[in-house]
Amino acid sequence: MKRRVVVTGLGAVTGLSCQVEDLWQRILAGESGVHELKLFDTAEFKVHFAGDIHDWSPDSYIERKEQKRLDRFSQFALVAGADAVQDSGLDFSQEDSFRCGVVLGSGIGGLHEIEAQHGRLLQKGPDKVSAFTIPKLMVNAASGHVSIRYGLRGPNYAVATACASAANAIGEAMKIIQYDDADIMVTGGTEAAITPMGVSGFSNLRALSTRNDDPPKASRPFDADRDGFVMGEGAGLVVLEELEHAKARGARIYAELVGYGATADGGHITQPDEEGSGAARAMAGALRDARLQASEIDYINAHGTSTPLGDKAETKAIKTVFAEHASQLSVSSTKSQLGHLLGASGGVELVLSLLALRDQVCPPTINLDTPDPDCDLDYTPNQPRERKVARVMSNSFGFGGHNATLIAAAFS
Repeated sequence: MKRRVVVTGLGAVTGLSCQVEDLWQRILAGESGVHELKLFDTAEFKVHFAGDIHDWSPDSYIERKEQKRLDRFSQFALVAGADAVQDSGLDFSQEDSFRCGVVLGSGIGGLHEIEAQHGRLLQKGPDKVSAFTIPKLMVNAASGHVSIRYGLRGPNYAVATACASAANAIGEAMKIIQYDDADIMVTGGTEAAITPMGVSGFSNLRALSTRNDDPPKASRPFDADRDGFVMGEGAGLVVLEELEHAKARGARIYAELVGYGATADGGHITQPDEEGSGAARAMAGALRDARLQASEIDYINAHGTSTPLGDKAETKAIKTVFAEHASQLSVSSTKSQLGHLLGASGGVELVLSLLALRDQVCPPTINLDTPDPDCDLDYTPNQPRERKVARVMSNSFGFGGHNATLIAAAFS
C-alpha cells in the first residue's frame, strides 16, 4: 500500500518576487514580472524583454566565495530550497540523513557557465577555461548542492525533460516517499537560461513573443493575439514528507500530493500534438493515480505558455479528459505574470496551486483581453476568483513531447 505524501514547505524565486507570500499577493493583484531585459544588452536581438531577476543577490543565503563556484541556476535552487526548508520547520540534524533526499529538475542547467567558459576558450585558449566549468554547468549540480547544504544522503538525482522537468521531479520524489525509499524529499525545479544564447536560440526558433513595445502585456495565454512565450527564470521548490512523519513532528501541512501522470507525445521535438492526446493521457494518468474522478478537480494551473499551438492543444486535452465538467473548472496560466520559467515552471506553479488551495482563490490569467474562440474554457481572465477549491491540478509540457501532471488535495 502506497504511503501518503504531504507538502510541508514552499520556496520560490521569480522575476516578480523571491518571497513566497509576497509573490502570491502580487499574483493575486495581477502584477507582471515581465520587463525590459536588463541582464545584457539586447540591441542586436529580436526580443528585448523577459522575466529576468536583474537585481539578484543571494548574499544572505550563500557566502561570496561559494557563489563563485555555483552557476546561477544552482544559486536559485539553494535559495528557494533554503526558504522551503525553513518554511517546513525541519531540522535535518535531527533526521536520518539516509531517509532524506533531493530530486530537482532543470531543462538546460548551467547555460551561464557554458557561455562564459566558451568565451574564455575562444579568447584566451584552453588553459584559461575554469576548473569549475563542469561542476557548475552539469544539470545535477543543483540537486547535488542542495543535498550537500543539508547533508542529505538519500535518493538524489536530476531530471531534464525541458519544461516538464520540475513537475517530473516532484512526481518522482512523491513516488520515492510512497514506496518507502525516503521520508523527506526536497524537490522542484530551477532554471537560468536568460542568456544571449538562450534568448537568441528560442527567438530564432520563433517561439518567443516579439511584443517589444509593451513587455508586461506580451505573455497572454489563451488570448487571440498571443504570439509566443516570454522567457522567465527562477526556481520553485517544495518539501515533501510522509504523512505520519509530518504529523509526528507537528508540521504544518499545506496539502496532500495525491496524483502524478507522465507521458510522451512521440511526435515532434518542439511542437505539441495538435489534439493534445499526450497531455490528455498525462492528466488522465494523474487522476487514475489519485483515484479521483475528473469531476472532483476544481482548479487547473495550466501549462498555458501563450503559444498559438500549445494553448489550443491544452484546451483540447482538458476537454477530452473533463468532458462536461470542463466548463465548470477554473483554469488559469500564471505564466501570464511570470513568463515561462522552463524547467522551473512546474515547481513555481505547484507552489501557486497549493496557495490557491489554501486560500480558496484561483489566480488570474492576465492580458486575456480577446479570448481565442478555440480556447473557450473559463481561464479566469484578469481577476482572481474566490471559489471552493478542494483539489488542484498542475500541468507541465515540454519540448521533446514530455507531459507531466500533478494533483494535490486539501489535507484532512
